[in-house]
Amino acid sequence: MTETLLKAKNLCKHFGALQVCRNFNLQIERGELHALIGPNGAGKTTALDLLTGLLAPDSGTLLLNGRDITKTSVNKRARLGLARAFQVTSLFNSFSVLDNLMLAVQAQQGTGTHFWSRAAHDRKLVASATSFVERMGLLDRATVLAGNLSHGERRQLEMGMALATKPAMLLLDEPMAGLGPGGTLKLSELISSLKGEVTILMVEHDTHAVFALADRISVLVQGEVVATDTPKMIKENKLVQAAYLGGAK
Repeated sequence: MTETLLKAKNLCKHFGALQVCRNFNLQIERGELHALIGPNGAGKTTALDLLTGLLAPDSGTLLLNGRDITKTSVNKRARLGLARAFQVTSLFNSFSVLDNLMLAVQAQQGTGTHFWSRAAHDRKLVASATSFVERMGLLDRATVLAGNLSHGERRQLEMGMALATKPAMLLLDEPMAGLGPGGTLKLSELISSLKGEVTILMVEHDTHAVFALADRISVLVQGEVVATDTPKMIKENKLVQAAYLGGAK
């Protein structure tokens, strides 16, 4: 039995006369990795902004665990378990990798940065943060300042900070953007290792990564989801081929 975690029903968003999202419908099942793809200008970023609360829809409904969160603030949605990574960096460049993750763990625990002097001596906090450092493959970079990390390493740290908040759902906004083949492979392996552990919605242009990682894929065209299915069925969908995949399987 599948269980729906997030459900968007007929979300619409206009900017003046321009309709960016129209009747946007999306259903994410608990534990799945769901990808949202579409051509440039399809409305993917706007859709994520609607899901996370950065934008308010003109109409429609958004449910999380059956609870209506359509008018809920960004911060409250985060507390309810929606964590977004990669849209805007959340790193503290003058802090080390470990320090950044300690702050993320503190945020999840509800303690503030004014406890920082004591936090550095909190063995439980350090151990918890270190576990995320290791999980993200950054153990040998734990003492390096975030500002000195490579682009790929920053992506790994950003994901670790999002996971440290123990989200019910992780929204990944173009995780492969700007990465070379090696970085893409490493991040793909990291995302794959999270499958089943946390529900993931991934917006991504790298179709190779999408079809390799996703359990289901939704295709967005002109602000509307035109198909949702398994990667195999999406590849074979004639409408999707015409609208996004260039007519080739």
